[in-house]
Amino acid sequence: MRADARRNYERLLTEARTAFTERGTDTSLEDIARRAGVGIGTLYRHFPNRTALMGAVFQGEVDALMTRARELADAPQPCHALVDWLRAIITHATTYRGLSRTLMAASADDTSGMARCCVPMREAGAALLTRAQEAGAVRRDVSIVDLMQLTNGIALAAEESPDDPELADRLLTLTLTGLKADRPRD
Repeated sequence: MRADARRNYERLLTEARTAFTERGTDTSLEDIARRAGVGIGTLYRHFPNRTALMGAVFQGEVDALMTRARELADAPQPCHALVDWLRAIITHATTYRGLSRTLMAASADDTSGMARCCVPMREAGAALLTRAQEAGAVRRDVSIVDLMQLTNGIALAAEESPDDPELADRLLTLTLTGLKADRPRD
């Protein structure tokens, strides 16, 4: 990439990250291009669609989540490792308004611009899940696809309730512990 093209690319990523954080992932691409000081054609030359731009913006966070998964791979308590990683995913997804909705839609489409984020995340999560299942801490019929959809659903619920900062953690805890009481009641 030429130096000027690289600068345009980096400015677009910076402005998109800011816009997605402040106004959500459905913010105007024209506005992102304008703020980056380039035309919309330049944006589309680098990123053919919104999901390609989103995938590029979120790649750094995905890399951090992948690093976290590797750190947790040998944790002494596999179920806690899995839960810690799921919490990190929820935190990431709630940083950008609209991201969880996009991730839910992209989860079944390995050809989307978000696939380069979703596929490695599923693989990393599957390794943590398998370890927790082998330790007998998680049911065998739980799939990583279900857990990823669940975390995105929790992130979406938290996004819609900004006045309740503890909601995501409560929902994740409730999901993991279930509705069953500790002891039967009369």
